[in-house]
Amino acid sequence: MTQTATTSLETVEALYEAFARGDVGTVLGVIAEDAEWFEAEGNPWYLGHPFVGPQQIVDGVFARIGDEYEDFRLDIHRFLVDGDTVAALGRYSATSHRATGRPLDAQFVHVWDVRDGTMVRFQQYTDTRQWADVMGAGAS
Repeated sequence: MTQTATTSLETVEALYEAFARGDVGTVLGVIAEDAEWFEAEGNPWYLGHPFVGPQQIVDGVFARIGDEYEDFRLDIHRFLVDGDTVAALGRYSATSHRATGRPLDAQFVHVWDVRDGTMVRFQQYTDTRQWADVMGAGAS
């Protein structure tokens, strides 16, 4: 079990490193064809169902981050590992949302399920009210 947990943690750490470099190709190489990506309920991008597979994840999440936010970053503070499941605790930040000019600074927990070095499921937990306010979708 320790070996699997270590492998899963290394996979998730490598994903965050690739995100930080803007290396989408490496990220996509680790996402299973049928991977499920769940945005937090209440997030303005939440559809009521997961994005499935690399292309939906790119179109529904990654491309939107790049299109909508200036200097978007993820700062990881801690990892928790349980077998093939890895939780990452940290903060999102961006200097501004392009449409509103508002900065983003929101905490998150990401829960990753990894099988044999491949990401099969992702669940986001974050302050969805702050996201909505930054994006101009919430009450001011």
